Amino acid sequence: METKDIKLLILDDEKIALKNLTHIMKKENYDVTAWQDSRKALQDIETKKFDIVITDLKMDKIDGMQILQRVKEISSESEVIMITGYATVESAIEAMKKGAYDYILKPFKIEEVREVVKKAIEKILLKKENERLKKQIESYQDKIHLITNDTKMKKMLELAKQIAPTLCNVLITGESGTGKEVIARYIHSKNNRSNSPFFAINCGAFPTNLLANELFGHEKGAFTGATGLKKGLIEMASGGTLFLDEITEMSSSMQANLLRVIQEKELLRLGATSAIKVDVRFIAATNIDLKNAVKEGFLRSDLYFRLNVVSFHIPPLSERKSDIMLLAYYFLKKYSNLMNKEITEFSPEVTSFLLKYNFPGNVRELENIIERGVALSNTKTIETSHLSEELKDTKSFQKDSSTIPTLKEQEKYYIEWVLKKMKGNQSKAAKELGIDRVSLWRKINKYSIEIDN
Repeated sequence: METKDIKLLILDDEKIALKNLTHIMKKENYDVTAWQDSRKALQDIETKKFDIVITDLKMDKIDGMQILQRVKEISSESEVIMITGYATVESAIEAMKKGAYDYILKPFKIEEVREVVKKAIEKILLKKENERLKKQIESYQDKIHLITNDTKMKKMLELAKQIAPTLCNVLITGESGTGKEVIARYIHSKNNRSNSPFFAINCGAFPTNLLANELFGHEKGAFTGATGLKKGLIEMASGGTLFLDEITEMSSSMQANLLRVIQEKELLRLGATSAIKVDVRFIAATNIDLKNAVKEGFLRSDLYFRLNVVSFHIPPLSERKSDIMLLAYYFLKKYSNLMNKEITEFSPEVTSFLLKYNFPGNVRELENIIERGVALSNTKTIETSHLSEELKDTKSFQKDSSTIPTLKEQEKYYIEWVLKKMKGNQSKAAKELGIDRVSLWRKINKYSIEIDN
């Protein structure tokens, strides 16, 4: 932002003072508006946006306090600098308590005025930069921001970018928390229909009847309670992409219905008699091995072949060591900005732990760890004291590394930690883990996890 882009309003009912201030500020190349009449100045303030308002405190018609109050009501990010005589310093200090940036004493020195305005501009620019960063971080969540140093991940992203314009169906595998939906959104963003709808649904989060209603919609009167027409996600995603997470949790009958949609490019709403044409790109994902899923009957072979035009496997974070600290610093910056903190580093002990830890919860778990650390830290560094006690109890945190825990052990530890954090609430724990409640129940039984309510 250049000085000519800084909009500055000067208000003083003393003609000489106004002329001097205007001359000083115009020499700095600011966009200056000057008023001797406070009523006209107030009208200008209410119709235009000014970065800085320099106003005399004591004026006959409308005083500086009223100007300050109105400026802050209209634009809280604008800065107000008060000009005052020696006899009214206490009033100027009171104005600062009410939001004024600073005050300048009459008779003022040119260099003093320049310095105060310069610092006010620095504050404004800092505010604008922080807002920009916040918006940028938010856009990463709503759009796509993939960060990796891993060679395999880079090759996978190159392939994803290559096949994105083809609109072929895609299957993505990977453990929970690795970022399967992020890859799906990335593929969607790289085709010429990126402005078209993208919808995502967890197939394991709904019983068969509810899932059918969510995907296919229904006609009015299709069943008790169907008081109006409802479009399903497949129909709503027409022209865009539908991401089917945990596809293997879908019942065999639902898989058959989905297969027909893919083959015929049409669907029947529940209770309908005529089909609706749809044009949808399907991207499906699962956290289990696809060949075993087909072999054991979790995924129909015909649906598998229809979806598996191109497949991607996202490696767990434990196999992407070069990404751990890169992601950690990204999340550190993200949450430091969101929480208005200046945390820039990890202690050597925390860095060592992060590099040794197997991350059964993958990238999602790393993000949770960093978010907690930023929330608890009051310094510029994340220390071991900012990690949860459950993490400190894991074998990765211990000095003795002679015994290496398996991924299954680490998954069990992580599930136990999340359940404890959620005070035994399985629904909340499943949401935190990024899986459906049924999948969590299976893992609880698989690992014989005891739940403390």
